[in-house]
This record gives sequence, structure tokens and C-alpha cells, in this order.
Amino acid sequence: MLVAYDGTGFHGFAAQPGVLTVGGALSGVLERYLRHTVDLTCAGRTDAGVHAWGQVVSFEARDDASPEALQRAVNRSLRPAIVVRSVALGDPSFDARRSATSRLYRYSILNTAQPDPFASSTSWHVPGRLDVSSMRLAADALIGEHDFASFCRRPPDPNASTVRVVTDASWVDGGAGRLRFDIEASSFCHQMVRSIVGTLVDVGLGRKKAGQMTSILRARSRSAAGNLAPPHGLCLWEVRYGGQSTSIAW
Repeated sequence: MLVAYDGTGFHGFAAQPGVLTVGGALSGVLERYLRHTVDLTCAGRTDAGVHAWGQVVSFEARDDASPEALQRAVNRSLRPAIVVRSVALGDPSFDARRSATSRLYRYSILNTAQPDPFASSTSWHVPGRLDVSSMRLAADALIGEHDFASFCRRPPDPNASTVRVVTDASWVDGGAGRLRFDIEASSFCHQMVRSIVGTLVDVGLGRKKAGQMTSILRARSRSAAGNLAPPHGLCLWEVRYGGQSTSIAW
């Protein structure tokens, strides 16, 4: 399933007892329709308040299940907060998480003096003027293979690697104060994108220099980076499998 959702009001994707999650809501509808237990695997476990346009989930279903009927059943129950954009039968070996070759996250910022109520749930309002050129220069330092420990929440497993390969990290100026940051990597560690964006905004506001990004990476300490950007500006935009994108451009 290719799924889009507004993460507002959800406690992330992963099912948790007693709280509303995207995965829990999806599983509930699918199990009612299929009449059997559904074990969902997602391409990226988004945190509370984070959105998705190109989330991918895989699961086993009974042989006579209709993809079109599954799509209608979920959308009838969960829209507009959660929408299944498409459903397809996959190879039995396909796994939404393990088969993915890269993921692209998009972070949206509204850089205007006054907030926009129609963008408040999907973008971070930063009233101070941002130096986009400096932010682009700082983002260049992220591309390649690095240890991103400075930008990651400490994993529970002390032996877990925080080395990641970033293939793209770029700012796009959409005009009228609308900025977006696109970052693509084979995988991300917990809170990595929000920490990177918070640090890049510090650069844009003059609190840090673009040239400091390299030393922040080398520090391998969360205290060296900036604060977390808020979750509502972040969106899992695309997931790629063997170079093929699951999403389309807006």
C-alpha cells in the first residue's frame, strides 16, 4: 500500500496500546475487512505529528482479497486523515522496510513575519529572516557517508551504528517565504532529519556558521548540534525500491 496521512493527532506510525497511531488505525480497518490478523511493515516509522505522502506498508492478506476493495475500505473509514493512494500485489519476498533502497524526507518552513493559519499544521513558522545561501552551503557538508551521532537520538542498543549515507540534501525556495529541505539517504536514525533542520535554521539565523557543520559531524555528540525542529513540518515524501520512486511530484 502507498499511504498518505496527516500525522496531526496521531502518536506516530507504530501501533501502541491505548493511543491512536497510524499503523493501529490501518491495521484495525484491514483486519475488519480481511477477517484475519494483519501484521504491517512500514518503510519508515514516523514519529508523533510527522506526516507522510509516500509511506509504503506491506502485509500478508488472504488470496481472494481485492486490492481495489481494500483501498475503498480503508479510505471510506479513515479519510481524510489517512488515505491509501494505491494498492498492489507484491512479490512474496517484498518487505516495505528491508526492500527499500532509499527514503526521501521533506521539511517545510514558512519564513514570513506573520504565520499562515492554512500552513500551520504542515510547516514550521520561522519569523526571523533566514539566509538561504548559508543554509545551502551548510547542507552540502551532509552529503556522503558520515557518522550522524550528533544529529541522532542515542539508540537503545549501544552497538547500533549511526553511520548513514546521504545522497541529497538541498534547500528549495518556493517564493513568498516558503522553503523546503529535501534530504535522501539509504536510511535515517531517530530524529536525524529534525535535528539537521534545527541546526540548519540556526545557520540561517546567524547563530551558527555554515563552516561549523563539518565540526558538528565530527563531534559525534548531540550537544554539538541545534535543537530539534518541530515534527509538524516533516513529511516522509518518497521511498525508493531499486531506484524506482513510489511517489509522484506535487
